[in-house]
Amino acid sequence: MKAVVKVTLRKGVLDPQGKAIESALHSLGFAEVGDVRQGKFIEIDVPDGTSKDRLKEMCQKLLTNPVTEDFEIVA
Repeated sequence: MKAVVKVTLRKGVLDPQGKAIESALHSLGFAEVGDVRQGKFIEIDVPDGTSKDRLKEMCQKLLTNPVTEDFEIVA
C-alpha cells in the first residue's frame, strides 16, 4: 500500500520559502494571495495493513523534525 504523509512547518516557525513564493506570486500579478506556507508531501510504499501507529513512528523518528514540523498521515 502507499502511505502519504503531509509535513508542514509549525505555526510561528519562520518559512522563508513560503515568503519567497508569496513575493513571487505578488510580482506576477496575483495580489490576492495572502500568507503562503510551504511543506512537503511524502509517499511511502509499505506492506498492506501497516498501522498508522507504525507510520507515526517513522514520522517521529526520521521523516519530520518534531521541533519545527507537524505531520498528518493522509492515506
